[in-house]
Amino acid sequence: MSVRRGAPEVDAIVVGSGPNGLAAAVTLARAGLSVRVYERAAQVGGGAATAELTLPGFHHDVCSAVHPLALASEFFRRFGLDDRIDLVVPEVSYGHPLPGDTAGLAYRSLARTVDELGRDGPAWHRLFAPLVEHAEQVAEFTGNQLLRVPRHPVTAARFGLRALEQGGPLWDRRFTDDAAPALLTGVSAHTIRALPSLATAGAGLTLATYAHAGGWPIPVGGSGAIVTAMVDDLLRHGGEIVTSTEVRRLRDLPSARVVLLDVTPRALVRLAEGELPAGYARRLAAFRYGNAVAKVDFALSDPVPWQAAGLHAAGTVHVGGTRAQIRRAENTVARGGHAAEPYVLVSQPSRWDPSRAPDGRHTLWAYTHVPRGSTVDQTEAIIGQIERYAPGFRDTILAHAGRTAQVVEAHNPNYVGGDISAGEVSIRQLLARPVLSSDPWRTPLAGVYLCSSSTPPGPGVHGLAGWHAALSALRHDLGVSSAPDLSPSSAQRKVTPWP
Repeated sequence: MSVRRGAPEVDAIVVGSGPNGLAAAVTLARAGLSVRVYERAAQVGGGAATAELTLPGFHHDVCSAVHPLALASEFFRRFGLDDRIDLVVPEVSYGHPLPGDTAGLAYRSLARTVDELGRDGPAWHRLFAPLVEHAEQVAEFTGNQLLRVPRHPVTAARFGLRALEQGGPLWDRRFTDDAAPALLTGVSAHTIRALPSLATAGAGLTLATYAHAGGWPIPVGGSGAIVTAMVDDLLRHGGEIVTSTEVRRLRDLPSARVVLLDVTPRALVRLAEGELPAGYARRLAAFRYGNAVAKVDFALSDPVPWQAAGLHAAGTVHVGGTRAQIRRAENTVARGGHAAEPYVLVSQPSRWDPSRAPDGRHTLWAYTHVPRGSTVDQTEAIIGQIERYAPGFRDTILAHAGRTAQVVEAHNPNYVGGDISAGEVSIRQLLARPVLSSDPWRTPLAGVYLCSSSTPPGPGVHGLAGWHAALSALRHDLGVSSAPDLSPSSAQRKVTPWP
């Protein structure tokens, strides 16, 4: 099978308009190519969309809400995202309530975090200072495929040694109190895997490094603002987007020089209809999908009444108690169960962005981890867990809208069984994502590339998978050896900075 069928109608077709699909489309359009994007849904953006999900005037992020990778991603740095949209960076990147009225707080300032961690402050400093000082090198190392010689081997070695420590039986040796290990465990648990492991430790170290190096931004107007900036750039450079159109077979697409697919390996097998080489198809079929999320969006009359006052300044709150309690909850999910006291990720973006809700009201975003394919509504479990650390929270709820893991997949088929990572985040699948290759974005089908989160560097709103896939397509099929300039023109730069 080949996508070159007669004279091409367009140079490049992109299937899927999530952040990676749009990053691929923008990169190709900036290289001077004609680009067409096909999107199954009526709305573009995939996991980076914003919509009214509860009551009129309350704007909720459909999937992702806070974007630790928005400032660290090489694609977004080249794209000049922070010049195009307003990104609010809270003083506290993430917080972690503990039993009683105390909390651990990870400030943008590493020094302040260290000061407030007391006896564990020096240990936190030793763990993160070398990584924070070289955060761009950490981003370069973690933002590419792991199957390559690192450009900064010393930083990679430091990172690896810390991941070995926090990903194995020695993870409790460094700290003595509850706050520091809970902070690190809360951020590591984003991976939806059993704790501890090398993959969870690597993710936790990466996200925590960004928390201190630049913070975790919240887009003004919601995650959809990121998508709007990318769509605007694509259209300015001649690209087109076709929505409400599901692509069922590659052969149904118009003729093009290259096709880039923001889909899972499972979907690629279906789209190719038996045309893939048998060995490659077997490896795609063996690609594993991870456990899932169940999500609830809330319209609130008042801010969340956290017992620990410092949590009001946190852009993200990890609810789940001590390190041991989070480990128990996440390992219950890994065994196929639903935790009685689940780990819950919480963000209240209306604290920093008043456009998200009517005057004096607030939006709250929350999800918890569940087994893949779960049909269990976790609304009460999430409310109960937040109420445990914010008594009176239930009384602030005006409306809520919940999604089970099964509904999450129905909304976005890339989230197989509700797996928002589009593939299990394990060391094996970070090395072979979806196959072991020096160019994992390129498929055996001539001119066909995979550019979803099922390829390196994996999950997150960073656009890197799409950017890497587009660069590979430019190099191998389109005769372009250098990366195109992605920087915004003066007309695209924001004009009103956030106060």
